[in-house]
Amino acid sequence: MSARLSKPEDYEALLRDYDTWLFDCDGVLWRGDNLIEGVTDVLDMLRRRNKKVVFVTNNATKSRRSYKAKFDQLGVVAHVDEVYGSAYAAAVYVSSVINLPKTKKAYVIGMAGLEEELRNEGIQVLGGTDPADNTLEPFDLGTFKRDPDVAAVICGLDTQINYTKLSKAFQYLQHDPACHFIATNEDSTYPSAHGLLPGAGSVSAPLRYALNKNPVCTGKPSSTMLDCIKAKIQFDPKRTLMIGDRLNTDIQFGQNGGLATLLVLTGVTLESDITGPNASSVVPDFVTQTLGDLRVLDK
Repeated sequence: MSARLSKPEDYEALLRDYDTWLFDCDGVLWRGDNLIEGVTDVLDMLRRRNKKVVFVTNNATKSRRSYKAKFDQLGVVAHVDEVYGSAYAAAVYVSSVINLPKTKKAYVIGMAGLEEELRNEGIQVLGGTDPADNTLEPFDLGTFKRDPDVAAVICGLDTQINYTKLSKAFQYLQHDPACHFIATNEDSTYPSAHGLLPGAGSVSAPLRYALNKNPVCTGKPSSTMLDCIKAKIQFDPKRTLMIGDRLNTDIQFGQNGGLATLLVLTGVTLESDITGPNASSVVPDFVTQTLGDLRVLDK
């Protein structure tokens, strides 16, 4: 059963017990382009108390560099090397885990941030933001020529998803059993400023259904994301806290990595998801209404 936090001593215990704080972003720090009240105060307080702060996001639409620009825009202090996104994790997975040869290419269903991270890792990219693939014209399989150098299909959130991109990705995966099928994350939805929208998992779902095959996922709750962080940052899992708004990604991610978990109710997860007869089997260690609740320690 989760511990409900409400009193100053509850939050003080978190500061005593955990040195490294991992934060999801959408639904925890902000919703869409609206900062959640109290977030900057809490992050400033954690830094003053010499806590290690890391931002772990499944959002694959932005590179770490462009994500840093969002932090700046919202007035949140963050450094590029503190930001770990699923686009970066996917790029590291392709370049360093499967060691995709430099002569090979990746077909991308996704946006500019994913392309940027892949290119930064020396990976050649097709699809993605290419105007030729961002079309509503009917796809003609008779005139389509597969590029023989495509050895991976990488799927992230794509707000311009269309039949042409899905068809090309399907062709590469169907005709080459050795072609790697990778999803940056499998979030069914993501929280915008005005409510939920379909997430990257919903974008890759047609391919999973058509191929009867699941992709390798590089975002939360996959251990690939935590391995990516561990490669860059030293921390003790027993003294690390994962803060998130989604049970099946953020909280599961923390639990898979042996981390303590704190759920906030400012994003996807509702009170009814953690209480009552239909409660999830994923149970966080701690629950608080909002990250801003920790401001009580500065009063």
